[in-house]
Amino acid sequence: MPRRAFTVAEVEAMVRAGIVGADERFEMIGGEIVPMSPKGARHEWVKIELNQHFQTVRPNDLTIAQETTLRLDERCFLEPDFCVFRRQGGPPEIDGSLVLLAVEVADSSLRYDLGRKIAVYAAYGVREVWVVNALTLVTRIHRRLGVAGYGEVVDLGAAERLEPMLVPALAVTLSDLGLAPSTDPT
Repeated sequence: MPRRAFTVAEVEAMVRAGIVGADERFEMIGGEIVPMSPKGARHEWVKIELNQHFQTVRPNDLTIAQETTLRLDERCFLEPDFCVFRRQGGPPEIDGSLVLLAVEVADSSLRYDLGRKIAVYAAYGVREVWVVNALTLVTRIHRRLGVAGYGEVVDLGAAERLEPMLVPALAVTLSDLGLAPSTDPT
């Protein structure tokens, strides 16, 4: 059977009609609904600490949207844990090129976030993406976007300073937030 690609508008209508539950977690890539993994306690803890830091050091000309729906086109949306962009007057119409930094905190979704999702961010012009492994606190930074994707990909540990290329005021060292790698072997 042929597959059917949905549009963002059709999926939003399905949510309004109750066909898709408003509390269901998913993203849409190329018209395909992609279920998202449940968030673990470590994921939430890392996200809470990062949010507190970002909101404390945020310059007034920036918006840091937590778990916002980033509509990339009529068949694609992602939900980064954090999306940083310049503050605008009124509701923002944000496309990938306006995103200064996207941050994903991942535990069970690490493979997806480092694979398919990174490719989507690159294809839509998001210039810098961090993927924070909630368990090890190693952050993979993707930046210097080019025709073949990200030209610079580096891993930094919890004690190393993470400094966004376009918004250095948001720099952070995860260990300074009181975060430490998980000692749970599972």
